[in-house]
Amino acid sequence: MTIHNILLKYWGFSNFRPLQEDIIQSVLDGKDTLALMPTGGGKSLCFQIPALYKPGICIVVSPLIALMKDQVENLKERGIKAMAIISGMGKREVDIALDNCIYGDFKFLYLSPERLLSDLVRERIRHMNVNLIAIDEAHCVSQWGYDFRPPYLHIPQLRELHPNIPVLALTASATERVAIDIQDKLNFKKAQVFRKSFERKNLSYLVYNEENKFRKLLSVAKNVKGSGIVYVRNRRETQEVSRQLNIQGISADFYHAGLDTPARMKKQSAWKNSEVKIMVATNAFGMGIDKPDVRFVVHLDLPESLEAYYQEAGRAGRDELKAYAVLLYNESDKLLLKKRLEQHFPSIDEIKQIYHNLGNYYQLAYGAGEGLTLDFDLAEFCSRFRYDPVRTLHALKFLEHDEYLVLSETVYLPSRVQVLYGQEDLYRFQVQQPAFDYFIKILLRSYGGIFDRPVGINENDLAKRTGISRSEVISMLKKLKDMELISYEEQTDKPHLYFITQRLDSKNMHIDSKYLFERFQIYKEQIQSVIAYAEEHKCRSQQILRYFNESHAPLCGTCDVCLENKRKAKRNTHNDQIIKEILNELSKNPLHLNQLVESIHTGNNKEKLDAIRILLDAGTVKVNGEYYYL
Repeated sequence: MTIHNILLKYWGFSNFRPLQEDIIQSVLDGKDTLALMPTGGGKSLCFQIPALYKPGICIVVSPLIALMKDQVENLKERGIKAMAIISGMGKREVDIALDNCIYGDFKFLYLSPERLLSDLVRERIRHMNVNLIAIDEAHCVSQWGYDFRPPYLHIPQLRELHPNIPVLALTASATERVAIDIQDKLNFKKAQVFRKSFERKNLSYLVYNEENKFRKLLSVAKNVKGSGIVYVRNRRETQEVSRQLNIQGISADFYHAGLDTPARMKKQSAWKNSEVKIMVATNAFGMGIDKPDVRFVVHLDLPESLEAYYQEAGRAGRDELKAYAVLLYNESDKLLLKKRLEQHFPSIDEIKQIYHNLGNYYQLAYGAGEGLTLDFDLAEFCSRFRYDPVRTLHALKFLEHDEYLVLSETVYLPSRVQVLYGQEDLYRFQVQQPAFDYFIKILLRSYGGIFDRPVGINENDLAKRTGISRSEVISMLKKLKDMELISYEEQTDKPHLYFITQRLDSKNMHIDSKYLFERFQIYKEQIQSVIAYAEEHKCRSQQILRYFNESHAPLCGTCDVCLENKRKAKRNTHNDQIIKEILNELSKNPLHLNQLVESIHTGNNKEKLDAIRILLDAGTVKVNGEYYYL
């Protein structure tokens, strides 16, 4: 079967998009490959198709749990066996999943980068028949990138396990410096780089310095048909802006990471199905949400980097039809952006203190906690110890860099159960423990495959089927777990903290001050680039493309700067024509003002009088009493 057959069979496409086939062929030739493609450019097919073409399994490293889950579900719907190992899964679930990838016919294993810290995971990958290592969001491997993730630095350990397997790194936003750093950090050998222009010809970039931002947003929402996203700074703003839009008769909803998973899924679904026109959200919204007909993306605040802005704005117009990326800002936004610089960089003493209080929060003794994964509620932690949430979050990122812990994103996993006894042993247990017999029978009838692997269950559903309360169902499951008859993992809907090392005291901790300073300088440069983008009167598309090292990009002709320049050029041509007519008429004979105005065919009366005044001021035209002459 050819790669074209695979494309047609599983995705229904007859042709590849630009660069896809070149990237796939590079991987099949065994070359390490870096693919720089804009959002919506079809990056996932670049590793999925060669992985299906070759025998074996593809390891996909991605930091986005929601995106991993979506891709696994999409592959399963196409009849392709795929697995994701994410935070929140129990040790036994991970164990079974890895075994399936070694002994089963799975084609894809998706991993979050922090999983590469696990000796168990690395050892099992050693025994897999790996055909490709794909690194999604590869800019996260570079400290020069806008979203550096320290666990990505462990990816080269995968290369040591399978030294002859090619690596495909993919990203939608990387400067030249980041692209070079990605290749270096991932130990590229026979390297191939494919760069699709970041130019989005169908996307009109518009920037407005506005004191009344909501009025401008309302104008965009009323005048542009179709779905939109509005990005705001914080959770409170998501609710307030969506409420104001609804008052104005525009259907809107809000989205942020603090909502529970069922609420987020419901809101996403309503927006994706166009039941709601606008989603007002923090930057937690958008990754992995593939809605092609988004007609506008509005930022009500300055973003923290042009990379982040390009990705978020790029969610508009993925169907390649006309769309708008609108950035609204004012002077106070610039001050807030500069203030964020301070918030993002807590002192070394602060970082150590936060780490110390994490130990107290979880009641971990010194020397304990290595390999432990625990639910983490940032708001509760900050409330208890009176910390600023933003500074705390960035302190955790620096602790992550120095490999004390890893903070995962919010993830929803349903409760899972697996029966650990064989069928004969289970039957004997039911005979010996009749109090559990009816409950076990209902459990077995309700969920297939429960002997082979952990399966998702619903405690409310079990309560209805068994006629007991939900709390009694949970109690029963916990008793069976204590008897080691089943494995039972309760549902989770929170981020997790994974402790890489045992808890240390402050004296034995080392925080990399050189790295802190470098990150400060990088972030400062990113902020300066954002402010320059907003304030410089240059083609917006050219500015963005120049940032991504495309220095010879043409004028887009559709941004606010290009449109204003077109209007000025038109006005100048218009004025030149009026002046030409004035000089022509007066060259024949002197005229009264009314006669002169009436003899000019171009422009309105105001424009004609303005032109006459300019010529008078220049001394080109003179007036004698009531008559004008040259």
